[in-house]
Amino acid sequence: MAEQNEKAFQKQLGVNVGFQSKKPGQKKAPGKAGQRYWKNVGLGFKTPKEAIEGTYIDKKCPFTGDISIRGRILSGIVKSTKMNKTIIVRRNYVHYIKKYARYEKRHSNLAVHVSPCFRVNEGDIVIVGQCRPLSKTVRFNVLRVIPKGQKAGKKGFSAF
Repeated sequence: MAEQNEKAFQKQLGVNVGFQSKKPGQKKAPGKAGQRYWKNVGLGFKTPKEAIEGTYIDKKCPFTGDISIRGRILSGIVKSTKMNKTIIVRRNYVHYIKKYARYEKRHSNLAVHVSPCFRVNEGDIVIVGQCRPLSKTVRFNVLRVIPKGQKAGKKGFSAF
C-alpha cells in the first residue's frame, strides 16, 4: 500500500482503472502486481529508481504524476528545505554595470517542488525544470540532485 500521509486517500490516476479480479468477491491490489505509473520526462533526464520502485504518491511529481516539463532548465543551490515537498533554490549570477565597466554579484530565489523520490539537503546542487504553476509561487520541479560533495562535471570556480 502506498504511503498515506494526507487527509484524502492518495492514488495514482489510471492505475486502478480496468482491473478485474478473476474470482468474484476477490480484489486484486495493483501495487502487489508491480503496477505503477511512471514516465520518462525526456530532455536527457533519467527516471530515478525510487520513482519506478517506490510506493509514494505525488500528483505533482514529473516522473509519476501528470506534470510535464517545458520551458527553462535551470540549476542552483538548495538554500532551504523547511517546507513540505518544496525547497528554496538560490541562483547566483553577475550583472554588468555599464558606467563602471564592472560586474556585481546578484542572486534570486526560486520555490521548487521536490518529489519524494529525491533526498535533498541544504547545499546540494539541483537541476530544475519549468512546468505549469503548481501553487502561488511554485513553477519549477526538481529533475536531478547533485550531492554537496560531488562536482557538477565542469571545471571552474565554485559558487560565490
